[in-house]
Amino acid sequence: MPKGILGRKIGMTHVYRQGVQIAVTVIEVEPNPVVQAKTAGGKDGYDALQLGYGRKSVRRVNKPMQGHYERAGVEPKRVLREFRGMNGFEAGEAVSAGDVLAAGDLVIVRGRSRGRGFAGVMKRHGFSGHKASHGTHESFRGAGSIGASADPSRVWKGKRMPGQMGNAVTAVKNLEIIDVIGEKNLVLVSGAVPGSRNSIVEIIKSE
Repeated sequence: MPKGILGRKIGMTHVYRQGVQIAVTVIEVEPNPVVQAKTAGGKDGYDALQLGYGRKSVRRVNKPMQGHYERAGVEPKRVLREFRGMNGFEAGEAVSAGDVLAAGDLVIVRGRSRGRGFAGVMKRHGFSGHKASHGTHESFRGAGSIGASADPSRVWKGKRMPGQMGNAVTAVKNLEIIDVIGEKNLVLVSGAVPGSRNSIVEIIKSE
């Protein structure tokens, strides 16, 4: 797993590069404190950094996690994520956007997509629906037949049907870092990224 960092999605805007308008997502990337550092030579057997982001009340943290944060000398965080392949930092230090990202880098942005609730097949999967002609009754937006008869006598797994839409961990690959504004802790990523405003996202460098 390549290097990565946590940030908060602020929204979208556009910038101009050589007269070309580029749609970008603005992500606030405050310095991520290192809550735990794992090394290949230690008991864990691999290099990784556990980074935290956001703030969380001590009252909402159980005793084991309170001790985990106290050992690192870090206040409780809203989100903890482990990024493998990262080293060179000790617990209690902070990883900033400039330590991981630079303009021109290709990244994977992972976040939880916006929940759309229970959706039918037309909205969820793009089905065209039935013909609104004579003989069609109360099934204009239905899925239609979902399986065979006596053989195989069941519905195949993975059948596209109505159900929960969105609210799932989603990753968008090969997005370009347009700019890293270190003094404002902002990163501009080309295109759209998953999640609603103020949601936490992972920015992972593509190898």
